Amino acid sequence: MTDFKPRHPTLENRCAARLAIGAASLLLAAGCTVGPDYKRPDVATPAAFKEDPGWKAAAPGDNAARGPWWEVFEDPVLNELEARVETSNLTVAQAVANYEEARQVARADRTAYLPTVGATGAAQRSQSPLAQSVPGRGLTSSNYTAELQASWEPDFWGRLRRTVEADIAAAQANAADLASARLSTQGALAVDYIELRSADDQVRLLENAVEAYRHTVKISQNKYSVGVAARSDVITAQTQLDSTRAQLIGVGVQRAQYEHAIAVLLGKAPADFSIARRPDLGITIPDVPPQMPSSLLERRPDVAAAERAAAAANAKIGIQTAAYFPAISISGAAGYEGSPLNQLITTPFRFWTLGAQATEALLDWGQRGDLVKSAKAAYDASAANYRQTVLTAFQQVEDNLAEIRILSDEAKVEREAVAEAEQATQISLNEYNAGTVDFATVVTAQVIELTNRETALTINESRLASSVALIQALGGGWTSADLPTPHQVVSR
Repeated sequence: MTDFKPRHPTLENRCAARLAIGAASLLLAAGCTVGPDYKRPDVATPAAFKEDPGWKAAAPGDNAARGPWWEVFEDPVLNELEARVETSNLTVAQAVANYEEARQVARADRTAYLPTVGATGAAQRSQSPLAQSVPGRGLTSSNYTAELQASWEPDFWGRLRRTVEADIAAAQANAADLASARLSTQGALAVDYIELRSADDQVRLLENAVEAYRHTVKISQNKYSVGVAARSDVITAQTQLDSTRAQLIGVGVQRAQYEHAIAVLLGKAPADFSIARRPDLGITIPDVPPQMPSSLLERRPDVAAAERAAAAANAKIGIQTAAYFPAISISGAAGYEGSPLNQLITTPFRFWTLGAQATEALLDWGQRGDLVKSAKAAYDASAANYRQTVLTAFQQVEDNLAEIRILSDEAKVEREAVAEAEQATQISLNEYNAGTVDFATVVTAQVIELTNRETALTINESRLASSVALIQALGGGWTSADLPTPHQVVSR
């Protein structure tokens, strides 16, 4: 490093300083960014979903609902709960904080493009030993210093640019994670709400069954009282009634747990939250059109997060590659030094320095090469994770398409089974009153009817839950265009 400290700066000195700054600017402009430029990893994409035979290329599903996807269920209570969950859920709040942390890291590293400036000041007063032994004969002096320093590391090899590139990609990945957290929380709330309303449906079903079984008990008691039925018929009817009443009470446990789960998703204590029962299910099973498989690459936040993580890993290869090149820094200082204080800020007391420094490791025993290989391996892992995330997304869509299609067919058959079981129960009761069949026939018919009705409710609940899962698998209306731009990441 070369230092210059002229007491009287000349025109030549000033011109030299300007030439040095100009040369550094030209070097910076000519600098390159080492390391591979990012290209999104290739992934095989099917032309259509296998489990959606009705899909047509002319109608790829781009008209799927955007924004509040839960509104397709046409339930005002669910709409109100979903509107609250984004602002009150603690998992979402954690994801918001994680994104903000990543954004601030990108902003902090971006400031390395600019020079670092500092200032120092000092005052010193001294007295010679002679002044202490012979009063009036010694020498007392004062010295004052005021200095402004600046240092700058030009990004000749793109190390800083790759660092900021990695930071921005990481922040975008965190933004996609935030979108995933929101979608996951919204989906969990919708499923818990569906299960709660299905529990209400189960309660209504069992309440109706209890009333029907009470009527059966009266029939058996009346027949027993006139001597045309056995005491065992009465006991069997009462047992069936009591068992159903116990089952009805047990459903209350499930409903309470679903209500508690919804409260926690809303960031509230279960004791401070409740959802009233209503006379019907009130939730519409929606028709969720799928979209082109290739669009999942743009609409799944977890896919976007994995892709951005791969971009960040790719940029880190450049960071490690830049270590092969010398680190160059430019520093300078200017200020005043002298005594007395009232004459300090004058030309004779002015000083300045300007220098450049370059450092390069001549022998590192292969460390830099190993770090580059490590960064490349990390990128390969991120690229593999991206491809696996895409395949998992395709699987989830196919799974839910198949489940919705099969459950729809099952629901049709089950509705027929319920109607037949209801008819069988009524016929067996009539025949029992007529004395042509025994009471066991009635009990069997009633059990079959109740079981089929419960199965129908379970299928309906599964269809609703599968609709939620399919919407989530399709991204819930989110697109990669919702990711923050690099400017938005680093802006204040």
